[in-house]
Amino acid sequence: MSAPRREARIHLDALAGNLEVLRRTAAPAQLMAVVKADAYGHGALPVARAAVEAGADWLGTADLSEALALRAAGVTAPLLAWLHGGTPDFADAVAAGVDVGVSTPAQLEAAADAGATVHLKVDTGLSRNGIAPEEATAVFARAAELERAGRLRVRGLMSHLSGTSAEDDAAQRAAFAAVIGEAESTGLAPELRHLAASLAVITQPDARFDLVRVGIAMYGLAPDASVDPAVLGLRPVMRLVSEVAAVRRVPAGTGVSYGFTHRTEGETTLALVPLGYADGIPRHASGRAEVAVAGARHAQVGRIAMDQFVVDVGDAPVGVGDEVVVWGDPAAGEPGAGEWAEAAGTIGYEIVTRIGPRVARVPV
Repeated sequence: MSAPRREARIHLDALAGNLEVLRRTAAPAQLMAVVKADAYGHGALPVARAAVEAGADWLGTADLSEALALRAAGVTAPLLAWLHGGTPDFADAVAAGVDVGVSTPAQLEAAADAGATVHLKVDTGLSRNGIAPEEATAVFARAAELERAGRLRVRGLMSHLSGTSAEDDAAQRAAFAAVIGEAESTGLAPELRHLAASLAVITQPDARFDLVRVGIAMYGLAPDASVDPAVLGLRPVMRLVSEVAAVRRVPAGTGVSYGFTHRTEGETTLALVPLGYADGIPRHASGRAEVAVAGARHAQVGRIAMDQFVVDVGDAPVGVGDEVVVWGDPAAGEPGAGEWAEAAGTIGYEIVTRIGPRVARVPV
């Protein structure tokens, strides 16, 4: 094979272990494994199958097309998709047995036209999608009317926390509790009430209700800087691996990569890694991150380019073909995705979801 090695090794045993930790934490609430955005870059189909095998009660996607792709591949677990365009047609969802999130009066009518099973999503303060607070009473009443007429089923009531502060989340929990009471007063009796995503699952027992939606924590990464996944027993699922494509010995003062933002301080060895921002390596992390080469950590130097970056390995005996771990499990001495996120001024979610199509997802 002439193409360089670019692999995101997906450790499904770690995924299963993480789900077991999170299921115990959330019990007795049911658990939804969120596999939107290609399972946060990890590969939607193998992750969905492994999550169901590990005991996930539900799977969640953003787009309906993501859910339908899982159904087409033979995934039969309960599925919810909650982000739709302006004029949705839910006929395919009904045919495939996929529940849909409803965030507007127009989506409610579209769901009724198709005979869908819905989860009413209410905005409790995040100010994104969700039924506006001033429309909630009318939407609940209309949903109850449509349910009595047999035109749709209201299975769930949902919202999403901002994770801004303990006070903000407490206000949203109170708002959600009030929304539940308001919905029930119109005659609705949703069996699943769900508010908590990863951070609230871990830190807010009173936000768990009947179902929790677990995303980033399932993949072994921190939902917030205040959380240490390793302390909770969570392991990173993705290990991004490449190889040394070239090695050269250079003198002091050698400029490295575009713009010579780095010049070597002394004689040293530079190793070339065939991954770049086209593959999801964040250019903003240039000169601020480390990788593991042949089992030892070394600094990435110079600007990260589209297809490659450079590592200063000093006097280490590094050769072409040696394994490079860009990020993996910090407990094994490897750089973590969180370290790359910090170096790039972003969050771990973005680091793993931005992995490009040249990188093979390899379940192990």
